[in-house]
Amino acid sequence: MEKQTNCSKGLKNQEIILKELLAKSLILFIGVGMISGLALGVYLLDVKNTNQLIFVEGPSISVVTEKIDFKLGEEIKIRIVNSGTIPMFFSDASYGLKITTLAGIMIYSPISIQVISELEPGDEIETSWNQIKNDGNSALEGLYKISTKAKDPQGNKIDKSTIITIWK
Repeated sequence: MEKQTNCSKGLKNQEIILKELLAKSLILFIGVGMISGLALGVYLLDVKNTNQLIFVEGPSISVVTEKIDFKLGEEIKIRIVNSGTIPMFFSDASYGLKITTLAGIMIYSPISIQVISELEPGDEIETSWNQIKNDGNSALEGLYKISTKAKDPQGNKIDKSTIITIWK
């Protein structure tokens, strides 16, 4: 009878020790997860907007905004950059600028004359959008795609876009 009590006491002590170790390791793993998540978040916050402008060999255009998150009603400055090494040609004076929803619904396209516009390598144009749609209403909160289309001297189509968020 005494052997059973000693055995059961030993099992209870082992269970207590196991629970304490499990609790300590759980706290350790949660702490490491939170710290690594915070570090990754800070890193991504610093790096997430750096890929809008990349210079390459050959034909390339880039659509660049000063940031990707805007407040409702805030003016959005847009740069269209020839980020390639050959001239790019656009079908109108607005350099092919269009702002759509992610579903492809046209929100804004500047009124411009239909002339061939050229952008030399490294050159850029800057324009802005005051978040007023073509129908005169203000843009709502959401995700919007700013895009442009051009042609290289051989007639190949080049298009580029970036996505912005408008918050309340």
